[in-house]
Amino acid sequence: LGERLLPPSPQWGQYDPWSAPGQGQQPFTQYGEPGGKRRRIGTAAVVLLAFAGCVLGGAVGAYIERNGGFTRIELPQAGPESTDRAPESVAGIAASALPGVVTLHVSGSGEQGTGTGFVLDGKGHILTNNHVVQPASSSGEISVTFSGGQTARAKLVGKDSGYDLAVVKVSGVSGLKPLPLGNSDNVRVGDPVVAIGAPFDLSNTVTSGIISAKERPITAGGEKGDGSDISYVDALQTDAPINPGNSGGPLVDGRARVIGINSAIRAADSGSGVTGGQSGSIGLGFAIPINQAKRVAEELINTGKATHPVIGVSLDMEYAGDGAKVGAKAADGGSAVTGGGPGDKAGIRPGDVITEVDGQRVHSGEELIVKIRAHRPGDRLELTLLRAGKERTVSLTLGSADGT
Repeated sequence: LGERLLPPSPQWGQYDPWSAPGQGQQPFTQYGEPGGKRRRIGTAAVVLLAFAGCVLGGAVGAYIERNGGFTRIELPQAGPESTDRAPESVAGIAASALPGVVTLHVSGSGEQGTGTGFVLDGKGHILTNNHVVQPASSSGEISVTFSGGQTARAKLVGKDSGYDLAVVKVSGVSGLKPLPLGNSDNVRVGDPVVAIGAPFDLSNTVTSGIISAKERPITAGGEKGDGSDISYVDALQTDAPINPGNSGGPLVDGRARVIGINSAIRAADSGSGVTGGQSGSIGLGFAIPINQAKRVAEELINTGKATHPVIGVSLDMEYAGDGAKVGAKAADGGSAVTGGGPGDKAGIRPGDVITEVDGQRVHSGEELIVKIRAHRPGDRLELTLLRAGKERTVSLTLGSADGT
């Protein structure tokens, strides 16, 4: 429609494409060849050319689709740069502290476990938690793996369950990198900290956070049931993630100095102070202040045991009131106030309720023990107590008792 039709050429007037050969007039080509033969060759060529075009077109299309065109695509990326970090950054602190941190694998008495420790000196002494090495007892094995992968056997030098600290020693290891010790008295709430350890046996794990609180009275242990394995710690609290396996590892400050030993977490499932459970971090971790740990470590290295400061009284641990109540009698049936001891000399009597230590409130017997353990034998303390509803203040010099 709309196209103009031209009349047929006389040359093709008698041509019938469907007639048999010899019937009617057949056209001839310009070169005198039979038209039928020429047509067959031409048709084949067209088919071949069409097929070749399809193949070529498909190959080109596939290439374009695969490569996004005739130009190869390369995505932009940052080039090489220095791997050095500022010493006060988390990366800088980790790089400085990691060579001095070790992973401990302990086995014995049908138990095994993993914990962390750090190098104290060039002689091979390593500080960790007592509950980390506890499975080894006297006949187990302790294996130490350094951050670079080197391993060595270690022997137990000394341990104390009351402070939950232990010292082990490796021999024949060169290139030891002792970590510098800070001063936990200088720590302030909000200070940045970095925790290093082997949570769930993932060695050289680094986490960061802040000091959330100081002087948190915590107790851990107590599996024996007789109280001999309970540790009392006036702890540093941190939100740096700490998990099982971090125990015994260092909590370091912004200058990579050890300010605490990671020892316990508050578990989300049970809400208890856990040192070896399988619960994950909820941001409530606790570390033994390095000032306390340093004294205990020195005693363990020098004598194989640590001393505990005491006031020479037995407490009523069932007392539900506010404060720490001196019991009526000792566990052996004797007087709750040791004759000639610090408490006796200061005038403390059975039934007195101790409410403050150096002006700091204590709300239970556990808190009183924690506050006392934070000092050294020979330190002088001022205690506030209630007797028959009247408040009074006494001073005493802390005595000494061997730990376990």
